[in-house]
Amino acid sequence: MNLKMKTALKIFLSSAAGPLILYGVFLMYERYQVHMTLSVVKVDENHRPRFWVYTRHNNTGYLKHVRTVLSRLGYRESGNESDWDLLWAHDYPFRTLSASLHRLQQHQRVNHFPGCGYVTNKVDLSVSAGRYIPAAFRMPDDRERFLRYMDVNPGKKFVQKSNDHRGIRLVNSHDLTDADLTDGIFVQEFIERPYLVDGYKFDVGLYIVVTSVDPLRLYIYKGDVLFRFCPVAYYPFDAEVLDKYVVGDDYLPIWKVPSLKKYYTELGYSMKDSFDAYVREQGKDPAEMWERAYEAIREVFLMKEAQIREVSRRIGNGRNFFELMRFDLVLDEDLNVYTMEANMSPNLSSAHYPPNQLLYEQVIFNTLALVGVSKRIRRGSLRTRSKAEKDMEVADKNIVVLPELCRECEDCFRVECQLCRQCFTPEMQLILSQSYLEHQNRMDFQRIFPPSIRKDMILKNYTLRNQLLVRWYQGKCELDKTWCI
Repeated sequence: MNLKMKTALKIFLSSAAGPLILYGVFLMYERYQVHMTLSVVKVDENHRPRFWVYTRHNNTGYLKHVRTVLSRLGYRESGNESDWDLLWAHDYPFRTLSASLHRLQQHQRVNHFPGCGYVTNKVDLSVSAGRYIPAAFRMPDDRERFLRYMDVNPGKKFVQKSNDHRGIRLVNSHDLTDADLTDGIFVQEFIERPYLVDGYKFDVGLYIVVTSVDPLRLYIYKGDVLFRFCPVAYYPFDAEVLDKYVVGDDYLPIWKVPSLKKYYTELGYSMKDSFDAYVREQGKDPAEMWERAYEAIREVFLMKEAQIREVSRRIGNGRNFFELMRFDLVLDEDLNVYTMEANMSPNLSSAHYPPNQLLYEQVIFNTLALVGVSKRIRRGSLRTRSKAEKDMEVADKNIVVLPELCRECEDCFRVECQLCRQCFTPEMQLILSQSYLEHQNRMDFQRIFPPSIRKDMILKNYTLRNQLLVRWYQGKCELDKTWCI
């Protein structure tokens, strides 16, 4: 810049309007840069990944948060029943869509497992014989067994309801007549002396995701849980007032429970952390209670996995499916855990309770990340575009374990050798690859099956594939301690 230009610039900047004009030019340049940037990153609508919503009802407003999260992840809704990467079905899709779901491509994912009703059917779950499930009886099939149970436990109370969970009432065993034990009636032991907060009974909703059934992989969302309180104080107890002991749609939310409000609303803690703080205030440790809750959920799936696996085998190899459920549990005054029900397509609408929006959107977002639907390396379809792309996500070196064992595997007849590269089948490679990616993408999910690695684990009651997967996680744990839980 010569002397004349420097002199002119000094005069311009020293004038009243000079700096303002220069600032205006700077803003125009910034807007131009932003426009150019947006133009560069603009995504062709036709190449965004697609999702399709299936429901038997025209009103789908209750899926608002599902659509919101998918939109934020770059998805667009498909009007084509076959052109989609993700099928989000609110209703069980395997009857009406059976033909198309038999022909899924490898990249397509469906948010339900064939056969999941063995867990989510309320009556079937309740009459299952589990350590954490209150004794239940379906009439008239279990009538004789129920009468014997009453003889042994004459002071027990029971919740009587129809098989569709309507017409609920609480009865003593000696009040039941033959007319109460007819077809369509369902009777379950009542949990007396519940754990109360400020006098209110409640249930606890835990969100779990099943990513595989053969072998079983099960995750629990640890970012938060859903607490729902009865709107009427439990004591003095009155069996005629259902709002004292049955959690309904118009439940009392956590932010209206005084002892929890100070943590949840005033200090900003999650529902779970607010409850844990309260329990510690009462001189008890909630950690064992949560571990019992995880064990209760594992128990259900280990009881039901064979039935789900059998149904899933009729529709491919089961690798296209995942399942988001909410397990509802209740606690007694000693913090013992009881499984009450598991909800397929749990309520994810915050229309009734707007503060729950964050919980629901985080559950959805974390679920989609866990199962690989919200991939970060693409803006288009979930189809794998090349072997190089596949290897970039997960290569053989990421899934091989047990080097001392594999060095001795001269042939593949030894069962554990199936975990070695030279013995990989395409199916085993896919199982291990999905397991590896889930670990990397789990975010606020915690794996609860296969469970945390323990030296005293007994594997003989597990299926062969479950045993192999547990052994694989042990091998990963030996190489990297972050895989131990």
